[in-house]
Amino acid sequence: MKPLWIDTPAQLAEACAQWQTREWISVDTEFVRINTYHAHLCLVQIGDGELNACIDPLAIEDLAPMWALMANPDILKVFHASGQDFELVVEHTGRTPAPVFDTQIAATLIGLGDQLGYAGLVEKRLGLPVDKSLSRTDWARRPLTQPEIDYAADDVRHLSALFPALREDVIARGRLAWLEEDCLRLTEPTRYQVLPENAWSRLKGLNRLTPDAQGRAAALAAWREFEAADRNRPRKWILDDTALYRMAERNPVSLEALAALAVLPDKTLSRHGKALLEVLSDANEEPVREWVAPEFAGEIKARFKTLQTAVREVAEALDLPPGFLAPRAELEKLTLHGTAANVQALKGWRGEQLAERLGPLL
Repeated sequence: MKPLWIDTPAQLAEACAQWQTREWISVDTEFVRINTYHAHLCLVQIGDGELNACIDPLAIEDLAPMWALMANPDILKVFHASGQDFELVVEHTGRTPAPVFDTQIAATLIGLGDQLGYAGLVEKRLGLPVDKSLSRTDWARRPLTQPEIDYAADDVRHLSALFPALREDVIARGRLAWLEEDCLRLTEPTRYQVLPENAWSRLKGLNRLTPDAQGRAAALAAWREFEAADRNRPRKWILDDTALYRMAERNPVSLEALAALAVLPDKTLSRHGKALLEVLSDANEEPVREWVAPEFAGEIKARFKTLQTAVREVAEALDLPPGFLAPRAELEKLTLHGTAANVQALKGWRGEQLAERLGPLL
């Protein structure tokens, strides 16, 4: 059946009125984020097992009926790997779709592997190869071709076909409550709000810097995040990681010293040089702290390995990936802080499954 193309308020209102009577809908989005900080929402696909539609947010200014549908607590929203979709919805509305059923989490809980992609899930469960030739479509271009529209609509058509059987399989394994717990956590809007003061957590290799340089790197990352969001430009256009690390390490105190590092384009140096020096100066006034833990060694490393082995044994017994039970970052926190660690591995169904094995080790 040919998908419905919705590009008028009247069409949107009529379709949303129909979907408001459903127990569940499947949802996907298409966006572009090449030359911008904020993602540009270009398409929203919604299906219910009967009607598959593509909504054009570039043509419809008021998407209130669609956002109301997403927020309806009586309708389950089916997504696959919902993080980026939720980030878009939170940016537009301040809240996430809820309640939600994430097929990627469901696939993991029934033993299909960790972070299985949409195409892999469709092939495994429906036996259908997913044509990826249109995956790099410029979704902001209009008009879209019919093959492109069909390709986009297939996302929710397949999700609608996957959902009922996946849910039954999760129930058969006695893990529906686990799924609901994980999906409820996905609906916390704060997960998708990028705060400048937390931008340092995106930096890779921060532990290779001295503690004072880590503080300067964190301050530069916060400044970059604010500038990128304010100007709606990619982070690397504002300041790339190579320049950020070099500045944090060398700590220049003058424009001449900053220029001598030879890591900033002339335009950036001219526009932001003084501001960057101020950021570094302010960071130097802050108390030195350890932003990330150093590489484990000796007894601490042995403790980490013991916890890692324990989690792996429990995961094998449950037919789950170890990282799904307790990611490495959580194991590191458990190694350093024990039961005081604020990690999901000690909470909810994960805590119940890991308690007997991890308890004596913490």
